Amino acid sequence: MKNLHSFLLAAATCFFVAQTVHAADLKVIANSSVGASSVSADELKGVFLATKTSLSDGSHVEPVLLKGGATHEAFLKEYVGKTDSAFETYYRSLVFTGKASMPKALASDGDMVAYVAKTKGAIGYVAAGTATGGVKTLEVK
Repeated sequence: MKNLHSFLLAAATCFFVAQTVHAADLKVIANSSVGASSVSADELKGVFLATKTSLSDGSHVEPVLLKGGATHEAFLKEYVGKTDSAFETYYRSLVFTGKASMPKALASDGDMVAYVAKTKGAIGYVAAGTATGGVKTLEVK
């Protein structure tokens, strides 16, 4: 019985470790109208926290979110410095005070790529293995 318990605990731990996504496992994408080929982590944070509307090269950008999942959680943790619930609370206060509107949220990586490809200035993120034809990938420095 003790061996079974140890096995189940190890299996559960492996499952949760496998579900963890890190910044290296995602990529930041942008519409081809965005002139920059890279973005600083601070710029990215500012764009997704609605404190910046353009990148250092002058390109106007509009943040786009995934509705949830490991990639969304990893992006918020790594680049925005917030959990999903803290991010939602932050945006609710901006919306309530009229300072911003909630960014568009999409259900999947494929939806994200399609939306970013057709929307001038759009910037978002997807899992690293996602096909990103029609959009540009931005290096985060």
